[in-house]
Amino acid sequence: MKTLQGIVLVFLHFSIILALSYHDGDEVTLYVNKVGPYFNPHETYHYYQLPVCRPKMIEHKSLTLGEVLDGDRMAKSDYKIKFKVNSENEKLCDLVLSEQELQYLKEAVEEHYYYEFVVDEVPVRDFIGHLEESGFVPHTHKVFLWTHQHFNILHNEDKIIYVNVSKEHSPISLDEIEAPLTVKITYSVTWTPTKISYADREHLIHDNNFFPRSLEIHWLSIINSMVLVFLLMGFVVIILTRVLRNDFARYNIDEEGREEIDSDEYGWKIIHTDVFRIPQRKSLFASILGVGCQFLAVAVGIIVMALAGMFNVHRHGSMNSAGILLYALASTLAGYVSAIYYRMMGGQKWVSNINLTTMLFAGPFFLIWSVQNTVAWAYHSTQALPLTTILLLFLVWMCVGYPLTVLGGILGKNSGQEFGFPCRTKNIPREIPRAPWYRSQWAHLAVGGFLPFSAISVEMYYIFSTLWGREQYTLYGILGVVFVILLSVTACVSVALTYFQLAAEDYRWWWRSVFSAGSTGGFVLLYCIFYYLKRSNMSGGLQTIEFVGWSLLTCYVFFLTLGSVSFFASLTFVKYIYRNIKMD
Repeated sequence: MKTLQGIVLVFLHFSIILALSYHDGDEVTLYVNKVGPYFNPHETYHYYQLPVCRPKMIEHKSLTLGEVLDGDRMAKSDYKIKFKVNSENEKLCDLVLSEQELQYLKEAVEEHYYYEFVVDEVPVRDFIGHLEESGFVPHTHKVFLWTHQHFNILHNEDKIIYVNVSKEHSPISLDEIEAPLTVKITYSVTWTPTKISYADREHLIHDNNFFPRSLEIHWLSIINSMVLVFLLMGFVVIILTRVLRNDFARYNIDEEGREEIDSDEYGWKIIHTDVFRIPQRKSLFASILGVGCQFLAVAVGIIVMALAGMFNVHRHGSMNSAGILLYALASTLAGYVSAIYYRMMGGQKWVSNINLTTMLFAGPFFLIWSVQNTVAWAYHSTQALPLTTILLLFLVWMCVGYPLTVLGGILGKNSGQEFGFPCRTKNIPREIPRAPWYRSQWAHLAVGGFLPFSAISVEMYYIFSTLWGREQYTLYGILGVVFVILLSVTACVSVALTYFQLAAEDYRWWWRSVFSAGSTGGFVLLYCIFYYLKRSNMSGGLQTIEFVGWSLLTCYVFFLTLGSVSFFASLTFVKYIYRNIKMD
């Protein structure tokens, strides 16, 4: 019990944030965090890697797992800030820049480097310098460095509400200056009382974001998607109901009428002895279902936690921690679903099935992450995880994720559930007639992937703007609605495509139902490429590796999750229609 409590405390440290109270004259610690190019959100470096004022001994802040995964590396600074005590032109240090350091600073300013400080869990961001460039003739290119920072701090009695930084002094030019260069770095602090409560400061932080605003309440797009979903669901229900009614009337005739059409019988009834034929690669099939259900549970859990207000702007990396915790706990569901379907399909090598379920996502994830972490390490970026964090994540997987997968597998293996097929399967499979191109597998993949993607395409732009634009996502209610829309469209499209396949007397619907909706991941990948090339200003080797890696993993998760939803919808439909016809 104590071990479980310890794990929960480690991962859910973000769930309780105590408001810090100060007395007049108390020291307020300013933590320096990271720097990086403005347009490359995953290319971040420790602030003290720049040639800046630094203490004699660097003291780092203890961070949560989510903060480390988010690239945070907070360390104490030499800024002397006292609660409610204004200061003017305080000297931080005399910065002596060598020729190499001067060139490094010039390149950082040219690449639009910004810095991030943290004061009482409030992020403070600004550019380290200023670039003036003219495209007219004669061409001008001037690089300036800011040497003074003015911190404006809002407080409500004994609590800090908001912090921002402004510039009142002229920057110094870094052009045509010989090294060594001595620069005096100064700062000022102004305290301003406010009536904004501590509980409302989250909205103030969100409304005054350093990064460009791209999110807004887009109800028109959501309403449009909902109308399309209702029309699609109505189309599927009405059309299939009418078609199935005619099919049931034709297939459930009495014996006298049956003899008249036996020679001309066609359609999905005549494959009833093959439609429930167990597919090949049953272990892989069952593992996909298990991991798909696992990610479905993780997505539901994150949305529910977000709607409960557990993620906000001053809980750094909280969603990362929640995702890891939910993924580890949902391993039980993955093992259970995989084992129970593997057993129902007649599988015997259940140990191999459990190991395959464990590695189905963890294997590709580890491979891609290893490349990303190696490249980040070579760049000396804060995106490279330290050894202690790597060991912690490995222990979580070995001591929580894998054992829970085995536990779920044992429960699934020993369960007494059966498929309950309404038809018996013959030993010799029926020959499958040749289908036209519009009923081919590729046509199903195109339709089955495009329709679910079209339901989420609008929301994907906003999600990408937060993931790759560093803006805090707050529209979790809309995200929940879109998630329900996505699952509804996936189920409807899967049922329709499965019916068309069976009507063409093709009984190989098991794997096709997974790939038909799972192909949505391919459309998401195409959108990722479009976003990188046309909608973002990202560049550089590190950022490209990070974007490509996470995009591939995201598309893989889409395939596993929607493929599982599609199969379960198709299975329910197929069992329903064959249960409602008379068999010979």
